Amino acid sequence: MDFELIISSTPKLLIASIVTLKLVSISLIIGILIGLILAIMRISKNKFSNYFSFYFSYIFRGTPLLVQIFIIYFGLGQIEYFRTTFLWTIFKEPFWCAIIAFSMNTGAYTSEILRSAFETIKPGLIESGKSLGLSKKIILQKIKIPIAIRQSLPAYGNEMILMLKGTSLASTVTLMDLTGAAKYIISTTFKPIEVFIVAGGIYLILTFAIHNLIKFTEKKMKNY
Repeated sequence: MDFELIISSTPKLLIASIVTLKLVSISLIIGILIGLILAIMRISKNKFSNYFSFYFSYIFRGTPLLVQIFIIYFGLGQIEYFRTTFLWTIFKEPFWCAIIAFSMNTGAYTSEILRSAFETIKPGLIESGKSLGLSKKIILQKIKIPIAIRQSLPAYGNEMILMLKGTSLASTVTLMDLTGAAKYIISTTFKPIEVFIVAGGIYLILTFAIHNLIKFTEKKMKNY
């Protein structure tokens, strides 16, 4: 065991973990917005909205995240017309391709989490809102969404952790995230065990932080 390599590689991997944190945070923020919109569409009585949400979720939950990244990063670049549009300024960058893939993937899973939470809301709460003369929009904003978010926190915490680990696939499109930096160090030292021990430890610390953040949020929301 090369302890000197473990000590020397730790600062480099910690710096690379900043990219991982950016990928996770941006993807989760966009993903929860996508998920909330899709969940609302899924429980609506509009057939088009319902079907669109269902098939979006079905496609992105039914295909591997790695395949989605490759299609967005490599596949779209093969379309000559697409390279002439303004969108190419975004899609030619591996960072934003990874963000788009991660966001849509976590958005699909989040939509199912929130949909299930919406369906568990007691009808009596909705009827109480209607009896007070509240509109459907106000009931959705003030009753349905807050309750659904509170009920879905444990499941969403798991999704956050899965998304953190999923960002390791960003290294496949040349991004120097935590896993990408680990692979680079291994390619120059030929000592994978030491490097992956450090990388795994950092992932474990980040997972611990997310887990405790969710528990803290749950306790806070129980007071409301």
